[in-house]
Amino acid sequence: MPFFCSIAVYKALYKSFGGFAADVVAAIDQAAQDRVDIISLSITPNRRPPGIATFFNPIDMALLSAIKLGIFVVQAAGNTGPSPKSISSFSPWIFTVGAAADDRVYSNSIVLGNNVTIPGVGLAPGTDNTMYTLVSALHALNDTTSVKDMYVGECQDSNYFSQDIVQGNLLICSYSIRFVLGLSTIKQALETAKNLSAAGVVFYMDPFVIGFQINPVPMRLPGIIIPSPDDSKILLQYYNSSLVRDELAKKIVKFGAVACISGGIKANFSHSAPKIMYYSARGPDPEDSFLDDAEILKPNIVAPGNFIWAAWSSRGTDSVEFQDEAFAMMSGTSMAAPHVAGLAALIKQKFPTFSPSAVGSALSTTASLYERNGGPIMAQRAYTNPDLNQSPATAFDMGSGFVNATAALDPGLIFDMSYVDYMSFLCGINGSAPIVLNYTGQSCGVSTMNGTDLNLPSITIAKLNQSRMVQRTVTNIACNETYSVGWSAPYGASIKVTPTHFFVASGEKQVLSAFFNATMNSSVASFGRIGLFGNQGHILSIPLSVITKISYNMTNN
Repeated sequence: MPFFCSIAVYKALYKSFGGFAADVVAAIDQAAQDRVDIISLSITPNRRPPGIATFFNPIDMALLSAIKLGIFVVQAAGNTGPSPKSISSFSPWIFTVGAAADDRVYSNSIVLGNNVTIPGVGLAPGTDNTMYTLVSALHALNDTTSVKDMYVGECQDSNYFSQDIVQGNLLICSYSIRFVLGLSTIKQALETAKNLSAAGVVFYMDPFVIGFQINPVPMRLPGIIIPSPDDSKILLQYYNSSLVRDELAKKIVKFGAVACISGGIKANFSHSAPKIMYYSARGPDPEDSFLDDAEILKPNIVAPGNFIWAAWSSRGTDSVEFQDEAFAMMSGTSMAAPHVAGLAALIKQKFPTFSPSAVGSALSTTASLYERNGGPIMAQRAYTNPDLNQSPATAFDMGSGFVNATAALDPGLIFDMSYVDYMSFLCGINGSAPIVLNYTGQSCGVSTMNGTDLNLPSITIAKLNQSRMVQRTVTNIACNETYSVGWSAPYGASIKVTPTHFFVASGEKQVLSAFFNATMNSSVASFGRIGLFGNQGHILSIPLSVITKISYNMTNN
């Protein structure tokens, strides 16, 4: 049966200044009134919400109202990784998505005359293995040019430069924070190079541009952007060491550096994917402005978010680089969230009665834990040379894992919850009653529910003080099935799950009890997993996270 989907877009933010939470709340309310099935938010707040809990912020509470109407809510995790507690999507009713790279890579490189190869980005043609002389913009100025423009090296005005020097050579330009802010553009630098009859353009990275994801920008000329400041130093050292100067006149008499650019238009395919991108925000979820740990796993999942082809308005003016283009290649958790929103729509089509938490459960419990070759999914740990600074991903990097579109349509069991459960959770926060009343108009009764009591498809314990018992309830949405239960305990804790085997009929429920015990004192987060293995082929994975562990060893004297 064909799948038809209508998309409604609510504009509340603008590139030049961002926007206000009130506008986002208005957009969410309008979407809820329009009775959409799914809300996809590729936005996050620019700071952690104040107050007694991060969950009590206008956007999260507006999204809770959407959940009450049965709307599944997806939100980007934020691009503030890889530091811990950098997550910008906080609440258990929101399905938070981090960014991973898939196996398709658009990358080019520049080969220097000393046989050093430097990787870069740019949807640009190459120089067909032909070596061209490198000329820095700073060394190609007109004799009549009075250099009052301190940004002349960004190649924004061809009138500053001598065509006789640049013509037929590779022009070296600097890429500064001004490009990030839109004050300078690659498009204008390319226009400068074209006017000067350059063979191509090489952008080196200003050392002050740290941690900014450079998207592969379309270029009509051979070109490359070197995104690493360290690699940029290698280029400049080679260039400067190859200059021949007249010692008396202190002038350059020969540009000795040469290079060729390989094309970046054709996709290459890596052997290790997916991997968690360094910019993808990480858990643990901060419960409040004091950075106490919430007992809620964030992110929930990761999805493709790096170098994603995105539909683009050719008339759009938000980014000069992509004007007149029908598609743009973008990176970030904002690209990952819509992938999950689309998959959620497929789940809703197959299971129209699924609650938002059931949709999230189907996505979470079936997520993949391994990269394409069977090894663990890796997570980048640093801005600079991220592929040299990576280690196996934890639940605070990838949540339940990398989304598995096929398996999510047949989860077998689901972990279900309702709006009432979320309200009980909020009312269980000390001092929350007046805030809950203000936001929802509902009075809190007596509630002692905390994050571990929510029927989430994960278990996160902020402080394991000797021992704790956590329960989860699964509902069978497939045929009758018998399950066996396995687990691996987080380091510094032991765990036992009961029952270890169970039969659950179609439509019936089963309660699982997990007993945790601290076996050592530690404040370092550790991770484990519970696996449910059905005899009809269903396999579910429940990530476990224990942060602080307190164990008291009692001895008789």
